[in-house]
Amino acid sequence: MILLLIVIIILLLLLIGWQSYSKFKIKRNLREISQQLDAILHIQSAEKVLLITNEKTVQNALIQINRLLDFNQKVIADYSKTKESLRKMISNMSHDLKTPLTVILGYVEKLTMDKTMLKEERTIVTQQLYKKTEQVIELIHRFFDLVKLESGDYSIPLTKVSISEICRKNVLEFYHLLQSKQLQVELNIPEQDYFILGNEEALNRVLSNLISNSLRYGSDGGVIGLTVREEGDNIAIDVWDKGKGIAEKEQELVFERLYTLDDARNPEFQGSGLGLSITKRLVEGMKGSIFLKSKPYEKTVFTCVFNRITY
Repeated sequence: MILLLIVIIILLLLLIGWQSYSKFKIKRNLREISQQLDAILHIQSAEKVLLITNEKTVQNALIQINRLLDFNQKVIADYSKTKESLRKMISNMSHDLKTPLTVILGYVEKLTMDKTMLKEERTIVTQQLYKKTEQVIELIHRFFDLVKLESGDYSIPLTKVSISEICRKNVLEFYHLLQSKQLQVELNIPEQDYFILGNEEALNRVLSNLISNSLRYGSDGGVIGLTVREEGDNIAIDVWDKGKGIAEKEQELVFERLYTLDDARNPEFQGSGLGLSITKRLVEGMKGSIFLKSKPYEKTVFTCVFNRITY
């Protein structure tokens, strides 16, 4: 009996000693984790907290700490990207507003200062002033539309719409412009009606933007086309041309807000850099996706893919 009591006492002492040792190890581990975290946050490095331990509680804590460090790095990277994007956006927006506003100011000064101007000339200058003012208003409207789309304030109610009919209508609206540029038009729109889950107003704007884009940058290829086709359970719309195309390094950037190709600053290719950004967000707002493939002077294709409705 006495021997059993001694064994029990020894076991209790060992247990207390183990618990004390375990607490000591945990405290040491926590101190090391704290020191590593302090160093990582101080220099804002992408390192992780590394510690060899058999303690399950400490191991689980390390996993969560390193997940938080990963998330923190992503937040920092997103912030830097957003900051750079905002800087570029303000720079481009300033440029795109400054150019027409400078022209407007010139027209206003001419109308105000030149008292000898003939009536016919005054009429022409007034018309040019009106046209430039419209361009500025359109640019501002596009910018605010993009802001609303990105913030989720732009409502796009989805219903069953006939994509074939909408495509035909949009090509017809550009008929005279296509003729004036002596462009060959290749249409491949099946007689069969294809229905998608979409929004007619948004689709009109998407197609108008894409056709305008092909006219502006791809008309030197002499041909512009539009194809409606099945793609698995979806419907795809291709708007294409055989113009100078878009370099591979720029293909991932054309949908970014206010991004413009180098020659877009040429008056012949004036563009705000907002059209394709708005197009992408409208397509995504209709649960679709948009892609670009381009081989200069072979074929440049913007493809929109939407959910098909068969009922």
